[in-house]
Amino acid sequence: MKRFFSGAALMAAMFMMPIMAGAQDKVEVSVGADLVSNYVWRGMKLGDAAIQPCMSVSYKGFSFEAWGSYGLTSSDDTKEVDLTLSYTTGGLTVAVTDYFVEGAGSPKYFMYETHKTGHTFEANVGYDFDIFSVNAYVNFAGNDFKADEDKNAYSTYVELAAPFRLGGLDWSASVGVVPMESPYYETDGFAVTNVTLQTEKELKISNTLSLPVFGAVTANLCTENVYLTFGVTF
Repeated sequence: MKRFFSGAALMAAMFMMPIMAGAQDKVEVSVGADLVSNYVWRGMKLGDAAIQPCMSVSYKGFSFEAWGSYGLTSSDDTKEVDLTLSYTTGGLTVAVTDYFVEGAGSPKYFMYETHKTGHTFEANVGYDFDIFSVNAYVNFAGNDFKADEDKNAYSTYVELAAPFRLGGLDWSASVGVVPMESPYYETDGFAVTNVTLQTEKELKISNTLSLPVFGAVTANLCTENVYLTFGVTF
């Protein structure tokens, strides 16, 4: 799966807003990690407290990112590795992500056989209009199929997100829907699975040290659950 928070620098991507990388003339590298109180992704809780490392390399609009999540409270918590290749030009972003969840299909990373793999492959197209962004995500291969028909389910998720500033802090509000039946998102048809409000701030430790912290409240109208998450970026 991917991703509730992946760092203050990647919060827009967390709420599926396109990465405004631009066409930089040199290679840019980012490395970091988040510590989160629980792992919530597109309105679904996938685990409790977790450490979520992330690293990325960007060049002239292209970006390659590796992201993971490792539960801290139980050996049964989600263990995940996601790889994303994306390209951004202006407000348009296109991307392909390989989600690997250990135990979802197979504990072996290099197992790609249908019905046995732990990989799910997703395509993303999004556009950032500055005042809001729209993203659409479709699973096109891997561990997402209709059990009764033995066919790819093509599970789809669409999200609208809008940034704003309030009380001296940066906020983001987002609404995500699953437009049709999906075993992947556990919906029987059209469903609002994610309504999230989040913010971030710098927590001052000393005159020379501060840490980015973030928090969000997420409601899943389909399952009628609400989650409150806190995290810190290193």
